[in-house]
Parts: sequence; C-alpha cells; structure tokens
Amino acid sequence: MSAVTTRALAKSFSGKLVLSGLDLEVPDGNITAILGSSGCGKTTLLRIIAGFVQPDAGVVRLGGKTVFGSGRPIAPQHRRVGYVPQEGALFPHLDVAANIAFGLRRADRHGHRISQMLDLVELPASLATRYPHELSGGQQQRVAVARALAPEPTVVLLDEPFSSLDAALRESTGRSVVNALRTTGATAVLVTHDQSEALSLADQIGIMRDGRLVQVGSPFELYRAPVDADVAVFVGGATVLPAHVVSGIAHCALGQLRVAGANADGGDVDILIRPEQIQLGNGETPGTSARVADVSFYGHDASVHLVVLPGGPNVLARVVGASVPAAGAVVSIQVDGPVMVFDPASRTLSTRSVRSGLVSE
Repeated sequence: MSAVTTRALAKSFSGKLVLSGLDLEVPDGNITAILGSSGCGKTTLLRIIAGFVQPDAGVVRLGGKTVFGSGRPIAPQHRRVGYVPQEGALFPHLDVAANIAFGLRRADRHGHRISQMLDLVELPASLATRYPHELSGGQQQRVAVARALAPEPTVVLLDEPFSSLDAALRESTGRSVVNALRTTGATAVLVTHDQSEALSLADQIGIMRDGRLVQVGSPFELYRAPVDADVAVFVGGATVLPAHVVSGIAHCALGQLRVAGANADGGDVDILIRPEQIQLGNGETPGTSARVADVSFYGHDASVHLVVLPGGPNVLARVVGASVPAAGAVVSIQVDGPVMVFDPASRTLSTRSVRSGLVSE
C-alpha cells in the first residue's frame, strides 16, 4: 500500500504556476527524496501533503485515506503527519523531554518513551533536561526528528532538515535520522537540493523541475538511466558532447567512443560521459590532449575541469587518489566504458542506452 499518493496536483501563487499535474506514489516504509533546485515547487508539495497549503486541484491520500480532493479537506492536526522544518523549530521555552512529548497523548508522556526516542536518534538520555539553546545544530535536528516520530505518524515530512549544518555534521546527522526512520519502519518524504544527500539517504528519488516530477526512481536508476540530459547533469555531474554515431562508435572531440547498445548508424546525437569515466594520463600517454583549467580538491577525491586542446570543449573528470594534476598542466584523456546517447533535439535518453545493459529497464 502507498503511504502517500498525490494525483494531478496543481497550485498557483499570484498567477504563477508552482505545481502542475503532479503525481507521486510513496510506498509504505519508503524514504523518498524530492530533489530539485530552488523555486521548483518542492517545499510547496511538502506543505500540501502536510495540509498547511491547499492545492487548487488534485487529490492527496495518506495511508489510503483521502485528505484532500473528496469532500471537506482534513485539517493538518488530523492527518497523522510529522513535520520537520529546515531549522528544526524546537520550542525554546521547553526542554528536550517536553519538546519530544509535545505531540504525545498525556498518557504517553512518560520518561520511558522520551528515553526511547532519544536512543532512537542516537542521543544520550542526559540531554532530556537541556534546552534548545544548549544543544548543537545536529542535536537540535535529531530532537526535532524524535518529536516528529514520537506519535508514530503515517508519514514524516522533512524540509531540507540538514541544510544549515556543516558538511561533516550533515552527513552524520543524516545517517542517524535515516537509521531512526528505518528502525521504526516510518515512511518519509525528504525535500532537498543536495544531490549527494538524496542519492545516499533515499530509497526513491523524485526529480522536480518547474513544478513537475520529471523522473521518479531509485538512486541507481536515476544515475544510470536519467530520463534526459538535464537530469543526468543535475544528478552526479556529466559532460555532454555532440557526436556522430557510425556502427556503434561515437565520433566526437574526445575521439572514437563506444556507444552503449548501438550496433548501427545512429546519426547525430549527444553523448553523456560521467566524471568517473574520464581517465587522465601524464600528457605523453595515448589519448586526447587537454589542459587543466582548475581543480576542486575534496580530500577523498577531486573534480578536475579540463579544456580539450586546441580550443575544444570543457570536460569534467573525477580523480581519486594522490595523483591530482595541477591547474595549467597538460594531460591526456581516455574514456572508460560505453557512453550514453541522447537525442539532441529532445535531450531524452536513447532507447539504445537502455537496451545495452548499461542501465536496467
């Protein structure tokens, strides 16, 4: 059974269309991330599910029950939804225990339940008597999640809950929250603009663009079979180059590259190359010559921005290990593995790439 279902949702603000014909299914016990850039409508979708905003049209069902679209809308407090806003929004005048207990029935507001929820989000019981200003940002977000989970809601809605945390804290807090959700079997919808967060935490990702869900699937499916070139570049980064396919070989600025699943002449196409497919040599090894424009070093790996010589296109590579070239260095480029093919007019993924086994149908 689906814990969350929306059908043909539409919403406008001051004449501006924010959501248009939006359909979403979130299976019971699933963690779904809604991933999109700022202004795409993802927070509006979350607030409609919660009942804070009413759509202009469409249907919303929670746990099989219609809460909007048939008769009088169900008020937010009766939807059995837990909501975690961006800043956690703990009550500053209440300690941790009182914050967690806030949504519980009086009979359930006992110490054991509070300790149970703190343990669930990997916080010590000693924090129960502290106030929000005495907690770190990560601790505040975990308490907010504990408060949302305590009443055992049908679904937990999280609106970019880790965006204000630093990188290391964001990762550890995100993992603790996901562990808590999985332990309780909760269904969750997470809104984020962070691709790595969505890929690492979610069971299912919906890519949102201009008020529509353009693709919904597992992280693997979205990375390996993006519906169009824009999704491909948005999820994981990529280089898109024009090419001409002859007998399964793409002729492009990087030479002749094997095309996934193409065994016949394909004409003019766009090809997509993931950063990890780009292999760099020292400039004397075989391959296409390129100059390093700049390097973004992250410790565990580096993003290397290249310009193909002479005066060719820009290419993005990801390098793991100690041998990261310096800006200005001349290197050689080789491409590892087959490349995906997109129609240059529609920018949609070619069926050849799907049939190849590079991605699953």
